[in-house]
Amino acid sequence: MPADADTPQRAPFALGQDLADLRLLHLADSALPIGSLAHSFGLESLEAAGILQVSGLADFFRGYLEEAGLVEAVFCRAAFRLASTGPAQFSLDQWRGLNEQLAARKPARESRAASASMGHNFLLTVLALGEFPIVSEALAAAKRPPAVAIHHGAAFGLVSGALGFDEDRAVLAWLHQTIANMVSACQRLLPLGQTEAARILWNLKGTMIETAARSATCLLDDACGFMPLLEWGAMEHPALATRLFVS
Repeated sequence: MPADADTPQRAPFALGQDLADLRLLHLADSALPIGSLAHSFGLESLEAAGILQVSGLADFFRGYLEEAGLVEAVFCRAAFRLASTGPAQFSLDQWRGLNEQLAARKPARESRAASASMGHNFLLTVLALGEFPIVSEALAAAKRPPAVAIHHGAAFGLVSGALGFDEDRAVLAWLHQTIANMVSACQRLLPLGQTEAARILWNLKGTMIETAARSATCLLDDACGFMPLLEWGAMEHPALATRLFVS
């Protein structure tokens, strides 16, 4: 049946960009089976000590984004740019070095181990979705002696670059899923309802954008964050009498 001349015509979908956006949303989803729901990265210790409370969560996560979030975003970008050069130019030595540098910025063993576990699981999950040569090489290279831990932020950036996502969108997706996972952890630790959790996450989006923008001009050597309370919480986590989370 021919379309009426007066009927507005929808613009055709830009399949390339639409598909990339959907895949990015998929990989940044907390439901992706990489173990993210098992980690609090020290939040459980802070709650047990009475330091973390619902009234202060928005400010806490704003500070997290400005400090630790910036560091992760810088390394996410670096890994993205490393992979976006293509398989022929991809440097395995730089990839290993990038993860070593990120590990050095994670003084708490439990948080470092959690990031490495999620990074490794993330690459395995992506490889189960399709054939991606750079991702395969990156995983194999990290296992060669001396083995190097693959951290989640770097792994997310690497995959995003290898799959041809937009760099800025990938970094924003990384920051959003990180905070979403931590807010989810707080819902299991604190009397934090779904509406308030949604409000906190909604109001933090501006800070995510600002952090992503700062990361675009920050050099690797200048990437540093100062969150001693959270590091202390991660270090104290093994000593808790009862635990809901692995970290």
